[in-house]
Amino acid sequence: MPEVRRRAVALVVLCAASLMVVLDGSIVAVALPSMQAELGFTSAGLAWVVNAYLVAFGGLLLLSGRLGDLLGRRRVFLAGLVVFTASSLVAGLSTDAAVLVTARFVQGVGGALASAVVLGMIVTMYPEPRAQARAIGVFSFTQASGASIGLIAGGALTQALDWHWTFYVNLPIGVAALVLAPLVVDADRGRGLRTGIDALGAVLVTGGVMLLVYGIVETGAALPLGGAVFLLAAFVVRQARARTPLLPLGLFRVRAVSGANVTMVFMVAGMMGFQFVTALYLQKVLGLDALATGLAFLPAPVMIAVFSLGISAKLSARFTPGAVLLGGLVVVTIAFALLTTVPTDGSYFLHVFPALVLMGSGAGAAIPAVMGLAMSGTDPADAGVASGLITTTQQVGAAIGTAVLATAAAARTAGLASEGARAALASGYRLAYGLSAGFVLLAAVAAALVLVRRPRPVAEPELCVAGQAR
Repeated sequence: MPEVRRRAVALVVLCAASLMVVLDGSIVAVALPSMQAELGFTSAGLAWVVNAYLVAFGGLLLLSGRLGDLLGRRRVFLAGLVVFTASSLVAGLSTDAAVLVTARFVQGVGGALASAVVLGMIVTMYPEPRAQARAIGVFSFTQASGASIGLIAGGALTQALDWHWTFYVNLPIGVAALVLAPLVVDADRGRGLRTGIDALGAVLVTGGVMLLVYGIVETGAALPLGGAVFLLAAFVVRQARARTPLLPLGLFRVRAVSGANVTMVFMVAGMMGFQFVTALYLQKVLGLDALATGLAFLPAPVMIAVFSLGISAKLSARFTPGAVLLGGLVVVTIAFALLTTVPTDGSYFLHVFPALVLMGSGAGAAIPAVMGLAMSGTDPADAGVASGLITTTQQVGAAIGTAVLATAAAARTAGLASEGARAALASGYRLAYGLSAGFVLLAAVAAALVLVRRPRPVAEPELCVAGQAR
């Protein structure tokens, strides 16, 4: 197989597997009522069908990325696919609530192993700047649109078949990726475990991030959040002193890396929280069913595809990735500002559709830019941990956004219950959209301050030698 074609097939395999992992976080959302009815979940227990996955996935991403650097990224990717695919089968066959929640936790473990190293593999596979920008655009499409596609697929599968198929759908994708990846993805040796894995650092950061995600999804549980702060602070101290740190703190001296990760937290907090709120608005206020709700999100992934699969890379080459990121974030902020006006008797095409088009356009431009910046200036030997880091901040941002927006909307709705159920719900969702806009605006401020570089002053003639400034 010609090299260009082999790399293209490898990119498709990696991105398809990554998409499978991403959409699994949202594909079950519209199927939760069916799971509750069949398996007898309590309201609190039902939340753990989602939370068990998020806690394991978010907590293990950073460790998974470093394991890829040490053991070989392809090896870790394949191991993650095996775990994820097998646990998907167990989840689909579940007839007991506890078994389903346990399978979801194991899915999170496999998802972390498989997805944490993908961006690092893509950057290594495409070292040329233009080709790399296009490849990152394809990967970014899977990250940005996965949740929306998950909602569409979840609604279709639940309504046409049953909730079990929201897990069975992973099986053919996982098996195909396991067969093809060894054929088209180059093996890499990694540094080897003999260089040291910093076991204490791994325990501290995994426990800290798991407690952080748990504290957030449990809407601000004080004890887990306090424990997370303690463990993560201890992790930073450990990394500063360790001979072979799990996360080299020198990564944060790279302006693009540190700025991209901060921007990602705020950006995803707004975007992922928005999807949760919009699904509720469409069903509880506009009265759409599960399938129609999923299809209503379609404009967002379509526009994300249009921009991330070509336009974003061209804009970055014409301007700079930082400028494209800032422009995309401004467009997303405008989209959320429009949604703060949705009425109780609203119309999907009048009040929601235009915002989805704008949001998809802005996200499709911004996400490839921030992904590329997060990997720029890093040592190839640290590509796995840099990939795991940006994916970790993405998950933490999603947990923060969903928790904050859901809590704020519920509180506003409860306070206005006397005005009628639909009116109170619509008011709560408008507040949540305002908070989404605020999160993305913070991301834009961070990008403007850190990632949008001002042009350097032209050097004086006497300081130039052979056409190059000293």
